[in-house]
Parts: sequence; C-alpha cells; structure tokens
Amino acid sequence: MREIIRAKNSGFCFGVERAVHDSFGFITTHGRAYTLGPLIHNKDVIQKLENQGILEISINDVEKLKEEDTVIIRTHGVPMAVYDELKARKIHIEDLTCPYVINIQRKVKDYYDRGYNIVILGDANHPEIIGINGYCENSAYITKSGALDLPLKGKLCVVAQTTEKQSNWETLIGNLAKVSKEFVAINTICKATEDRQKSAEELSKEVDAMIVIGGKASSNTTKLYEICKRNCPLTFHIENAKEIGTIKEKIKKAVRVGVTAGASTPEWIIKEAMENL
Repeated sequence: MREIIRAKNSGFCFGVERAVHDSFGFITTHGRAYTLGPLIHNKDVIQKLENQGILEISINDVEKLKEEDTVIIRTHGVPMAVYDELKARKIHIEDLTCPYVINIQRKVKDYYDRGYNIVILGDANHPEIIGINGYCENSAYITKSGALDLPLKGKLCVVAQTTEKQSNWETLIGNLAKVSKEFVAINTICKATEDRQKSAEELSKEVDAMIVIGGKASSNTTKLYEICKRNCPLTFHIENAKEIGTIKEKIKKAVRVGVTAGASTPEWIIKEAMENL
C-alpha cells in the first residue's frame, strides 16, 4: 500500500490566493481586463482566467490599450515607471501586487532616497526583481546566489526576493560583512516561503520519492525542487496531474511518496495530483 504524505505547508500563499480570488471576482463585476504578464506562474490558472475574459499582455502592448481599459497589476509588482505610464494613458489600474512585495518596494525607495546603494538577492530576470529595481532607478546590484563579484561602495541597503532561499541570504550577508563597513540588511524573504521550504526539507528526508507541484516558471517552486532533490534523489517537478504519467515508472517502487507545492499552485491541482498518485 502506497502512502502519500503532503508537506505541512504547501500550495497557495496569501498574496497569490488574494490575487486569484480578486481577479475572478473582478470578472463577475466588470468583465474583461488585462494583466501585465501572467497573474501568477501557473498555466492552469492563467488558462481559466483567459477563458473568462482576463487576458495577458506585455508592457510593450500598453500603447494598444484604450482609455479606461482595466489593467491588473500581478502579484510580482511592476516598476514605478509602469504606473506612471498607465496613469498617463488614463488606464484603470487594479493593483494586486503582493503586500510583501509592496513592502520591499517601499523600503528600497526609502533607503535609495536617503543615499543608500541597493543590493537585491534574487533573479535579475524575475518580474518581482525587475519591479523592485524600478524603485531605485534600476541601479541595484543584483546577486542570484549571494556571491559578490563587483566592489560595492558607500552605504548599502540589502533586500531579498520574497521566494529566496534562506541559505542564499545567509551567504550574502556573510559576504557583505567582509567588504562593507555600513549596510542595512532587511530580510524580506516571505514567512510563507520559509515555512514551505522548511516543511519540504523535512519531508524530503523521510520519503522514497518526492513530488513538487507547480509551474515550471515559478521561482519558489523551483527552489522547493532544489531543496527536495538534495535529500531525495527521486524528486520530480510536475505542473499538474497530467504529468504524473511521465514519472509513473520511475516511482513505481516508492512506498512513501511526499508531495509539496509552490505558492502559485491551487488546491484543486494538488488534490488531483495526489489522487492520481
């Protein structure tokens, strides 16, 4: 008999749940709207939204919008300049940026205005980091792993992508302490991210196979996969139940199978995958 064990903390986080709930609610009251990039990194959810009238566009398509069209700002947030452009075009804005991301944006702007140079731990190409960097005139030093390969001068303010690994944050702080005499470190890794990673870490040490459910473009899901893979060689990243067929043979001897899911993975996808397992 196979035992399926779900990580204590997994699935939707507060910011994502709020964004998805409010977006579907917006459809019922207002009809069509647009998101600048995918609302969240989950193809199944994005498809459901699109089927009901919320369409994804890129920032380059803003000029095609008509006055009074509605744009939903996704959970990852956007640079200040994007807000300015939307307002100038008289586009209606529904801001669903995660509150924790908004906090980082405000911290970065505050310290940048006070003369600090900004250091961000995260992926420079991730929309959350692109948005945050827009609050210090795109001048931030960005490191993905915590390593420093350029000299940093002056007063520094350090923040992190909400979905970063705690180990990378500790690496960055240790490296900064060696080269900077004055820096302010604000650990902005989301508590839900920490809890999700800790649960996945613990469970992956106790099972024969580990299934990580979430979008392939999801940063926090990818990090869950990396954490689990270190402890459990039979760790697989799938987006939904349909992909279980591709790993069925590889886990056929696994008696205890652990399951975790990223912050952008809705409950119905997790349940369907667990039933198929």
